[in-house]
Parts: sequence; C-alpha cells; structure tokens
Amino acid sequence: MSVDGREIALTPLEFEILLTLAQDPGVVFTREQLMDRVWGYRDYAGGRVVDSHVARIRRKLGEDGVEPRFVRTVHGVGYAFREEREGAS
Repeated sequence: MSVDGREIALTPLEFEILLTLAQDPGVVFTREQLMDRVWGYRDYAGGRVVDSHVARIRRKLGEDGVEPRFVRTVHGVGYAFREEREGAS
C-alpha cells in the first residue's frame, strides 16, 4: 500500500482493520465489532488490542492524533474511516 507516493508496510491484522474501516467510510465500528470482523471473535475485555493496532496504523500512515486524515476516533464508541467530505474545507 502507498500513501502520498510512499510505500507503507502493514501487518495482515493492520491491513484487515484498515480495510474493514475503509470499506464503509463514515460508519463507526466499536472495538468489539472490529475484533469480531478481524479476529473472528469478541473479547469485551481486550478492546485495547484494537487501540494498539490503530495507533500503529496511524503512525505508519503518518497521521497525527489531532487531525487524522484517514482513521478518526469516535470517543467512547470506536473508530471510523474518514469520509472525503469530512476532510474538505
């Protein structure tokens, strides 16, 4: 995968998380939904694993936590892939 002409190496799990989010831009996925879709099970106590993977994805994509270009956090809920119009000025 590449971003701004720069190759990005994602692990299979990182790729699956990003793909899951990107297939439905704007749709907010809870940590549990992501675990179910990517790992194939729900572990309500293990949602922090998702947070760690999303943090690594963001670092690799060159995102800052204030204005992410791709993956946004919906506090208290989960994550969503940013829709094009969200980032438009």
